[in-house]
Amino acid sequence: MSRVRLLAMLAAVTIAGGVVAVFNMLPASAASCSPAWQASAVYTGGATVSRNGHNYLAKWWTQNEAPPGNTGVWQDQGSCGGGGGSPTTQPPQTGSAGGCNFPAWVQGRNYVTGDIVKFTDGKFYIAEHDNPGYSPVISTWFWDPYTCSGTGGGGGGGTTPPPSNGSFVVSEAQFNQMFPGRNSFYTYSGLVAALSAYPGFARTGSDDVRKQEAAAFLANVNHETGGLVYVVEQNTANYPHYCDTSQSYGCPAGQSAYYGRGPIQLSWNFNYKAAGDALGIDLLHNPNLVQTDSAVAWKTALWYWNTQSGPGTMTPHNAIVNGAGFGETIRSINGSLECGGRNPAQVQSRVAAYQRFVSILGTGTGAGSLSC
Repeated sequence: MSRVRLLAMLAAVTIAGGVVAVFNMLPASAASCSPAWQASAVYTGGATVSRNGHNYLAKWWTQNEAPPGNTGVWQDQGSCGGGGGSPTTQPPQTGSAGGCNFPAWVQGRNYVTGDIVKFTDGKFYIAEHDNPGYSPVISTWFWDPYTCSGTGGGGGGGTTPPPSNGSFVVSEAQFNQMFPGRNSFYTYSGLVAALSAYPGFARTGSDDVRKQEAAAFLANVNHETGGLVYVVEQNTANYPHYCDTSQSYGCPAGQSAYYGRGPIQLSWNFNYKAAGDALGIDLLHNPNLVQTDSAVAWKTALWYWNTQSGPGTMTPHNAIVNGAGFGETIRSINGSLECGGRNPAQVQSRVAAYQRFVSILGTGTGAGSLSC
């Protein structure tokens, strides 16, 4: 059973609503300014930004810490000229009474509790807390999905209600059929409750694509947990190894606290921090939430699925909705150990589960290769 192990120095990834910061390979003397740092964007190790005439390199995952910061996450790359600059902050706009006439969300714009916006996914969100332009799909602490009807504002169009027991493409009966021997911790209600954290999951594209994404996610989860049997990593000898002391925040919950937990077997202190920051939950100090709260456990798996590319080149979510195929989801989760002929039996285990699950959901395996 593999564990998700993200390196602290991964290349930049795009998270819905965020920006891609690319590594600047020019000499310091001729450097152009990288894209301007923005508080609402999520940056991973290797990303570069500019601020106040300097380029900065992110050493690990960060959000809302302005360079040069005080945690050590930003490394000064020297002065730069041209491009970049500071984002413009504009006052929030107010939607009209009734209907869906609400403005488009703007990155870096200050929002106050009660503001309603239309996000880039075509859906509407209401601010639950004041925030400086955080992405509505990054954290349910600041934004909640908002259902309205009528003509759309900020680009037009209505929105689909957030997932519920009646709208998730996998019914409880189908879920139980997929996992007849599952641990009682992995509840269907916990999974459904977690879906609001990533409204685009299993709700993007055609009905077949939605079913295929749900099946692909659950097939990989099936493999990682032995059929939703294991909640925590079984090899306790590994527990002390998941503390990366080079991180400025260290391992406040203890040297042995960041072992694999949950549907994707989240491990390492920097993964707990990154997932917790994205979800608005302090998992760095409270990693046990991933093994005691079913919804939190499912949310960490959905966090990885929707925002991380791991050893692959795309998120598993994008692999399915863009037709790259189930094999690319395997690559993004454990490709460095399984793909390219490294462990065909493990790959086949995932593929077989996927084929079984799409059959239960009444659809085909979709575009792209099943293997990697």
